[in-house]
Amino acid sequence: MDMLDFGGLAKNALEEALRERGHANVLIAGRTGVGKSTLINSVFQGNLATTGQGRPVTQDTREITKEGIPLSIFDTRGLELSDFSSTKSLKAFITERRRDRDEKKQIHVAWLCIVEDLRRVEQAETDLTAMLAEFMPVVAVITKARADNGFRAEVQRLLPAAKNVVRTRSIPETFDDGHTLPPMGLVDLVQLTMELFPEGQKRAFVAAQKADLALKRQRSHLIVATTASSAAGIGAVPVPFADAAMLVPMQIAMVAGITATYGLSFSDGFLSTLVASMVGGTAATLTGRAIVGGLLKFIPGVGSVVGGAISAATAAAVTSAFGEAYIAALDALFAKHLGEPPSQQEVLEEVRRRFIGK
Repeated sequence: MDMLDFGGLAKNALEEALRERGHANVLIAGRTGVGKSTLINSVFQGNLATTGQGRPVTQDTREITKEGIPLSIFDTRGLELSDFSSTKSLKAFITERRRDRDEKKQIHVAWLCIVEDLRRVEQAETDLTAMLAEFMPVVAVITKARADNGFRAEVQRLLPAAKNVVRTRSIPETFDDGHTLPPMGLVDLVQLTMELFPEGQKRAFVAAQKADLALKRQRSHLIVATTASSAAGIGAVPVPFADAAMLVPMQIAMVAGITATYGLSFSDGFLSTLVASMVGGTAATLTGRAIVGGLLKFIPGVGSVVGGAISAATAAAVTSAFGEAYIAALDALFAKHLGEPPSQQEVLEEVRRRFIGK
C-alpha cells in the first residue's frame, strides 16, 4: 500500500473523469426583461449569469462560462425578435458551430423564454423557434409564472416546433399581503432538458445544474455500483494479498467520477488525501477478513475459492460503503449550501464522519 502513488493516480483519474464528462452548451433566447439571468442563476451552479465570464460571439449574443463549470450559456442579451439582422447573425453563428466536428463546440439545446404576464406569443417568437429547431431541440420556458389560465396550452399551439413548454418561477415571490409563491418548474425544466441532450453531453449538464440534486445522486450511484462489481472481481482473483494494490486505483477513479458528476472543481491533491484517509481509516476493521481471505488463497483448489469469496465480498462492501459515504456527504453539503458546491475541507470532514465515524 505504501508503494502506491496516490498523487499520480488521483491526477490521472481526475483528468479522465473530466474528459469523459464533456461540455454542454445551452442557448437562451428571449426579450429583454423575461428573466433570463435569474433563470440561469437559479438552475446552474456558480451564479453563472452574474459572475461568469462573457465574451461576444455575435453582435447580440455572448458566451458565458465559468472555470470549473462544464457548461457554456449562449445568451442573446435581450435579442429583440423583430430585429431581422440580429436573428440572421444568430443563425449564421449556430450554423458555423453545427459544422464543427467537435461536439463540445456545437450548441445542444435552446430555451426560448416567454414571460407569462404578457400572455401572448409574437409571430417573431414562432419564427425564431422554428429557426432554432432546425439545428437543436427547443424548449419554450414560461418565466415568472403566477397563474396559467390556459397560457401554456396556447404556447404549445403557437410554437409547434418546441419539444415542450415548461412553466417556471425562478425565485420566491412575496405579495403585499405576505403570501409567498415558491420557486416552481425548475426541476421539470432540468429533467426535460437533460433528456434532449446528446448522450455525450448529459453528464456535463447534470454536473453544471443545481436544481435537481437527485440527478447527480442517481448517476453517482451507478458509478459506485459499477466500481463495487469490478472490485468484487478483483477480490475473487486467486492471488494472495493482491487485492488492496489493485483496489485503490479503482476507488480513486470512483471518487473522481463522483466528484465530476457533482460539478466540483476539486484538485487531485484533495482526491488523493481523501482516498488515503479512507483506506487508512478502515484498515483495522478490514484486516481480519483480508488476512483470512489472503491466507486461504494459498491453499490450492477449495482454499482459493473460499478465500476469493471472502475477499470479493470484502472488496465490494468496502468500495460500495466508501462511494455511498461520499455521495451522502456531498448530498448533505449541497443541500446545506442550496445547491452550490461546498469547500474541500467541508467534504473531507463530512466523509470522514460518515465513513469512519470521526
